[in-house]
Formats: sequence, structure tokens, C-alpha cells
Amino acid sequence: MQIARLSAACGRWSAALIIWPLVVGLTACETGSPALTANHPLHLEEHLDAARIEGSEVPENPPEAVEWLLEDGPGDWKVAVPPNPVMGPLDIERVEDGVSLVLNETSSRPLPNGRRQYAGGIYVDLPEWTREDWAFVAIRARTADSLQFVEVALNFRDKEDAEGRWSPFRYFSEYVDVIEDGAIHTYIMRADWSWGEWEGPWKQLGIWIGGNSPGRLDLLSVSVIPKAANYADSRAGVATEVRGEAYRRVLYTHAPGRIDFPVRVPDSGRLNVGLGVLRDDIPITFSVGVVDGAEAETVLEKTVTNKEEWDHQSADLSPWAGRSITLTLEAEADEPGTVALWAAPTVSGVRATDKPNVIFYIIDAGGADYMSVYGYNRPTTPNMERLAEEGAVFENAYSNSTWSKTSTPSFATSLQHSVLGGYKTDSDPIPEQAVTMAERLHRAGYQTAVFSSNAYAGTMTSMDRGADALRDAGAEPNSTSTLELHDDFWSWREAFPGEPYFVHFQTTDVHWPWKPAAPFAGSFVDPELRERFYEWERQLAQASGRPRPRWLSHRAYPDSAYEKTGIDRVALYNAGRGLYDETMAHQDYQLGQLVKRLEVTGEWEHTLLIIAADHGNTHGLGVFDSIPQHLPLFSSYSTRIPLIIVWPERIAGGQRFSQPVSMIDMLPTILDLAGLPPAEVAMGQSLAPLLLGQEGWEPRPVVFDEFYVDWDTGELEGTIEVIDGRWGASLSIESKDDDDAADEDGDEDDEERPRLLLFDLWNDPYCLNSLHEERPDLVEKYTKYLEEMWEAHRALAQRFSRTGEVPLTPEQLRTLRSLGYIQ
Repeated sequence: MQIARLSAACGRWSAALIIWPLVVGLTACETGSPALTANHPLHLEEHLDAARIEGSEVPENPPEAVEWLLEDGPGDWKVAVPPNPVMGPLDIERVEDGVSLVLNETSSRPLPNGRRQYAGGIYVDLPEWTREDWAFVAIRARTADSLQFVEVALNFRDKEDAEGRWSPFRYFSEYVDVIEDGAIHTYIMRADWSWGEWEGPWKQLGIWIGGNSPGRLDLLSVSVIPKAANYADSRAGVATEVRGEAYRRVLYTHAPGRIDFPVRVPDSGRLNVGLGVLRDDIPITFSVGVVDGAEAETVLEKTVTNKEEWDHQSADLSPWAGRSITLTLEAEADEPGTVALWAAPTVSGVRATDKPNVIFYIIDAGGADYMSVYGYNRPTTPNMERLAEEGAVFENAYSNSTWSKTSTPSFATSLQHSVLGGYKTDSDPIPEQAVTMAERLHRAGYQTAVFSSNAYAGTMTSMDRGADALRDAGAEPNSTSTLELHDDFWSWREAFPGEPYFVHFQTTDVHWPWKPAAPFAGSFVDPELRERFYEWERQLAQASGRPRPRWLSHRAYPDSAYEKTGIDRVALYNAGRGLYDETMAHQDYQLGQLVKRLEVTGEWEHTLLIIAADHGNTHGLGVFDSIPQHLPLFSSYSTRIPLIIVWPERIAGGQRFSQPVSMIDMLPTILDLAGLPPAEVAMGQSLAPLLLGQEGWEPRPVVFDEFYVDWDTGELEGTIEVIDGRWGASLSIESKDDDDAADEDGDEDDEERPRLLLFDLWNDPYCLNSLHEERPDLVEKYTKYLEEMWEAHRALAQRFSRTGEVPLTPEQLRTLRSLGYIQ
């Protein structure tokens, strides 16, 4: 029987649970610790060393995680046989590191539309578990085939219920969209939820896969993780937990238990906290008390049973303003050891700092070339134009790479993406040694939040680190994401009203697929053309052999698809540009509404607002007759982005800077303007001297890099590039093995793309014509410069090491599919 029982505190699951604990063990500490002050918001979970704990004992025999390793074969796992004779079981084959689940014609059934559905699964018998004890099922798997999903199945159907059914299982839990890149990913799905009303014990665990064509999934391991597993090695600690779409940084204890913090209460002091439970069959009573000398008073008491949501509460501490008290957090439950979750317990009062609130507002795929604030010929950004009059505009700001997964880590850490390890899979985390914006500002006393509708700007890219609150789920439709994200922000502000705060928005209003909303729908594209555009996309996808339309980049579909369908490429891209512009107008309007509400609440006058983007959008290139095969990163449509910085009465309005700047300058700039210590390692430079009219800023070339890990060699391949005044240069970096293979095989592909491409950005901003043949002197100069820069990047990368992989949740994968990142 290939089954391994894992330690309840097993570190490898610290990532796979959607519970990333930063566990700090506690023992009862001595009294007399100095009172914690709250001139900034006081994050109680950050001060466990000053706390005293009573009770909160870990259960003696907590449940353990269970893992099936399949490298030696299926073991106790068996093929699930469908009860319907129309559909046969899948096949199971051995592979080197696991088993392969194979869908073929036998494991399929006809559909009314004439197509076939392919599905099947395997299962293992369980010793009649209580399902409420278990949190997640995690599977490690890979595929390069067009599978649609992997799903968790539970318990067989009763025989009398099986007639006419094509699945042998009674219940199905969550499913995930499979990433078809041939890499190993960890997929994580809930174990305590299923369609239909659950009855009885948990007897079978199944893994069910499906698609519209034959295919295979290599299954390496299956694990089931109990709810209490990540809380079993400490009486109290810090973790990240999720409810619905809301991630929260939590202090956890065990009931019955109490934790005391010495606190000096600020003027108008309050404790704001979200209360949470792991299971709904064991109620927990949370209470907050104040001990002032010999006097004790309960200021909050709430019994919580709903495991699906955070119960946000606020306790009034203002009667003790200016006094040093003991603040007690206590949890009671009938079952000893029950885990109690205190989400972001924060003491705050009236604003008592000159530190600005920071709103870092990223318009995902927001190209400056499509914004009227940058001279675009349609009125897409009137609100940004008004904001520009209040602050500073950078005319030539650039993202460091061309898509969210590679650009977001760079601007969050001020480190080029190759230094962070490059791209291998969607599961790549930021190395732990690289400190994010949210982490730095959280350490400085800021309340911190990330609100994104792109999963690449969430937990998949380590944006949860340092965030009190995070949301990275997609919006429906994504073209109105601002409505949901702004609501999330104001709900968070209501629940945690302290200042200063840092919030990172990453909206997808202008990200494909474009579904403009009223009143902007129809501004630039009439309804008939809009519907015709969507039909064109469907026809081109079908002609390209794709299951659905893909992100409309400049090379979305091959020439053969246009020839087969007869669709005019220029008409398609012109219609797409109009829809993009309508979503940009919606984005701009909602940004203006956010600022208006900040003005009403009185927060605007001490808020630093930075409007930027993670990359541009290359659909504009689709109207050109000839698009080069090798487009550099710095092509204007690809990476020229907005950068507007407003800080009322601190940054002079109406400023416009023509000097090229980079998104990796953002972290140093924020720290500098907020009066915080600079990052220990940063590849960008602060723009504060420019913004404040001070000395200390020197122009320098803007460097780009975008690299991918070769799975066979582990080396990085990609391009490192530079904008240096008039000139842009792009140097190709290939692995040694590729170079050798080219020499041995005489591969002519290398001749098609010269090692260095050179562009005159003054006359060719979209980089349609390389001048590498005309200017050998500049080719030599920039080849040497970029080779030296690449060696520097490789040397700096030695300081950072990436470990593990980030697990992928169903919601994240659905978000990536809706945005066109995965097919």
C-alpha cells in the first residue's frame, strides 16, 4: 500500500494548503512587557514576543495529512468503472515518476451535438473518514494534452441510483482547469464541500478527468490535508487563510485559550478583526477584553459557526485612550484544541502620522499609446487628464517585460525577473529573500491589501506576502473588474479604517476579452460590429484548431486562419481597438469615482496615488502590413505604460517628464516618498528627487529582461534589452546546449534572428525595422553593454533562490482561462 502519513506540521504543505503559515511558537511569557503603541496601525500578530498566552493547548493526537505517492505504481488505487455501459473506463499506465490516466475512444460517450465527451477516473477506499476533519485534496500532475479539467470525486453511487448514470461517483467537489504546458503543477481542491447534500462517512476518494478529445494526465501524488494540520505544532502563530475570495493574514489560537497583549490605547482607539473558524459543526465564542489595573471588561463577544466567511468585528477602546492596558483575545469551544482564527487583529485610532496612504493602481495591459492623457486621438482618459494636472506624468515609462507573470514580481521587488529566477511555470513564487512592497510597508506599520482580478498578481506570484487582505479572483466580466475591486477596497476600509494604508490594485478592465459596459459600450464600436468581432474571433479560433478564442495580441492567429475564413485582419484589429478603448473609458471613469470618494472621506489629501500598468497591449500592431517575427520587449505597444503620480500639496501639479523610467523604480520611489528606509537590494532608483524638484536623480538607460527556464538544462533563455536615448537594443541569450545544437546541426533559425537587434526609437517606436546591418558600430557597443549587464544579473541572482511551487486553486485557474492565459 503506497500511502505515507505525513507529520501534522509537515513543512511541504505550508504552501499547498492555501494556508501559508509563518508560524511563531509561543510559550507563556513573563508579564511586564512594555506597552505596544499604536501611532501607526498596530498589527497584534506581529508582536507575539510581547504577548502572554494561557491555555491554547494543541490537541495531543491531531489528525495527520495522508499522501499517496504513485512513483511505484497505482497501489491501492483502482480504475473507476462507469455504471453506464455506453461509456467504458479509462486506461492506466506506468510512467517513470507516477501513473498516467489515459482517455481514449473507449472512455467516451456521444453528446447530442455530435461530438464526444471523454472522461474517467480512479479511486481509493478510505476508512470511513469524517469529511469535516479534512480541508483539501492536493494532486501533483502534468499534461501536455487538451484536457479540460481534473475534479475531486467522493463516494460511490448506490446501485439503485446508478441506472443511466455515466459517473460512478455520487458527489463531486471542486474542479480545476488543467495547465497544458507539460510541467508539474500542484492543484488544490476543497475536501469539505461538494455538490448535493452530503450524507454519511467519507468512503472513497476519486480523481476524475475529462475533455473533448483523447489525452492523458500523469498523476504523481495525491494528498488529503486535515484542517488542523498546519496549526498542530504551535499554541499560537501567524498564517494566511482564505474565505471565498478573501485572503486574510491571521493570528491563530486553540480553544480554550487566551492571549494577552500590553497596549497603549490611542485616541479614538479601536480593535478591528475578522473572526473565522475551520469547521461549522463546532461553534467558537470569541471575546475581547480590557484589563486596566484591577478592572476587567469585555468589549466584544461573538459566537461564530460559518466557515465560509469572515465575521468582521470592531471593539471600541476609546474609553481607555492614552492608558496602558492589557488587551485580551479569548476563544472558547466545546471541543478542546479547536482552532480559532483572528484575521488581521489591528489596533488603530485617529491618524497620528505624516506618512501617506499609498494607492498603487495598476491597470493590467494598460498601454499609454491608447490613453488621451498621452495624446491618443480618442477621449479615453479624461479623469486621468484631470489627475495629471494635480501631479506628475512620465511620458516614457516602461514595464520590465511584456506580461503579468513576469512583470509583477519585478515591480514588486525592484529586481529584474531573471534575477528572481525567470519563468518556468505558472506556479513560480518570488524567492523568499526578495521582499515585496506589501512586506516592506507592513513592517513599517502600514495596513496592507492587494485587490486583483488577475491571478498572476496574487498568491501565484507571492503577492499575499505581507498583505493583511488579498483578493486575486477574476471578475465577471473582467471588463468591469473595477466595480468589484473598488467595492472590496471600501469594504476593507470599513472593516479596518486605520491609517496609513498601502493598497495594490490590479484591474483587468482593459484586458482581453473586451466586454464593454454601459454607458461606454457603443462609444467607438456600434453593436453590429461588436457582435461581428466576437463571431470573427470564434471563426478564427476554429480555423486555428483552438477550442476557444485567444488573447488578441499582434500574432493571435496564423495567416492561414485569415485565408481560410476570409476575415480581414485589419478590420478585426480596428474593431478590437475600439472595444479596448471603450473598456479604457470605463476604467478611467471608475478611477475618477474612486478619487472622488477618497476626497469625500477626507483621505485624498494625505494619499499618494500612483497610476501605472504591468505591460502594454500589442493588438495595435495588428493593423500593420508587416510585423517582424522578433519583436523587442521595448516596442511601444508592448511595454510603454502610463505613469502618473499624485500627492496633493506635496508633488507639484502639471509636471511632465520626458526621461525614460522603469517600473522597477516604483519600490524605491514609494519608500523614499514615505520616508522609509531604502531596500537593501534594488535595481531601480527613486524618482522622488525628480518629483520634488530636488537633486539626486541621474538619467540612466532603461533595462528590460524576460527569461524562461529551459526544462532540460535548467538554464535561462530569453532577451536582455536596453533603451539608451534614441536607441533600443535587444540581445538574445540562449542556453549553451542550444548553441551547441545549432553548431552541430547547422540550424538556420539562428540566422533568422541576429543575436542583437537595433532600433531607432525616434523614428520607429513600434520597432518594425531593425538597423543591425546598417549600424555595426552600435551593434558592437550594445552587444558588449548587454553582455556585461547579463553577467551582472546572473551574479545578483545568486542571492535569491526559489523553493517549491505555489499551488493552483480552481478560482485562480478559471481566472487565467477567462483572461486568455491558458487555453
